[in-house]
Formats: sequence, C-alpha cells, structure tokens
Amino acid sequence: MNEDAVRERVRELVLELAPLEPPIGAGDLDLVTDLGYDSLGLIELAVALEQELSLPPLSEQDSLGATRLEDVQALVVRVLQAGPR
Repeated sequence: MNEDAVRERVRELVLELAPLEPPIGAGDLDLVTDLGYDSLGLIELAVALEQELSLPPLSEQDSLGATRLEDVQALVVRVLQAGPR
C-alpha cells in the first residue's frame, strides 16, 4: 500500500470508529474534541490500526503526541516505513 492509500485507510478507520460525526467542513480533526474519543476509544483505535495495517503494537511513547487525525496518519506511515521492530 502506498503512503496515500495508507493515509486514506487510517482516515476511514478513525472516522468509522469515532463516537461523534466529524463537523462539516472540518479540516484536520482533533480526536477528542471533534470526534469524541476517550481513553478507551483511543486504545480501541490503536488496536484496530494495528490489526488492519499489520502494525507492530504501538507503544504509549509512539502515540503520545497523536492528538489529531493528521498526527495518527503520520505515525502510521512512520511506523510502516520503519519496518518490523
């Protein structure tokens, strides 16, 4: 899967699992404020991303700064490019 396809699949998963509908016309979405994720929801999202994209388990350190959709997309791309740990 190329980078654009990965970013699109991450977006689809984030929106599919989001507790709230994204605001109309919103650009880069905040996972908590715009999409309603709580701590459990963020864990479920991480597991779904790991399973869907065959990622190694994401550590808390990996995902610490991922608060927006764009951050999550960048994180997944970075982890996939780094390869197996």
